[in-house]
Amino acid sequence: EDVAASGGYMIALAGDEIIADATSIVGSIGVVSAGFGFDQAIGKLGIDRRVYTAGENKVILDPFQPEKEKDIEYLKSLQLEIHQVFIDMVKASRGAKLTEDKDIFTGLFWTGAKAKELGLIDGIGLMAPVLRERYGEKTELKLVQPKRGLFGRAQPGIAVGAHDEGMRSAGLYSTGLGLAAGLPDAVLDSAAERALWARYGL
Repeated sequence: EDVAASGGYMIALAGDEIIADATSIVGSIGVVSAGFGFDQAIGKLGIDRRVYTAGENKVILDPFQPEKEKDIEYLKSLQLEIHQVFIDMVKASRGAKLTEDKDIFTGLFWTGAKAKELGLIDGIGLMAPVLRERYGEKTELKLVQPKRGLFGRAQPGIAVGAHDEGMRSAGLYSTGLGLAAGLPDAVLDSAAERALWARYGL
């Protein structure tokens, strides 16, 4: 009923059947790695980057050092390897249900309705109605909430079973007991949520 793309879709493949809302975001079968380069910025500020390692490849793609072509090629090789594993998982799980659409494994994502046409999911529906249709009207859904701390904030290290105040499921919890801890949590939650939706152009 929200987003089941990339790693979310990989998890969904473990199920015997995949049901999604018509407006859910599904797919994104690919691998991405992103970051920033600060080497020129620290140079202008007169800052030296000092890193000491044992092992010539211990620090590669350091954002404070210029990129090396061999490091980029190595990262790309890892991405291709992981991508192929992802593709194999999709093919093994979905089998003949998949269409021959050339874009399925390119990293594109679709609505649930289109995903069904492509064979990425089995049906359209919402969780509660589908479960009640299959198991009876008395079926009750239990929302699993994280344990709360002294001031109502979620305690660190508690797994969350449902959407909880935006991106709470990302594990961005306060480790302190003070009331002020809520502010950075809220900022982190908002930033994480915006980053998630920005990936899908929303």
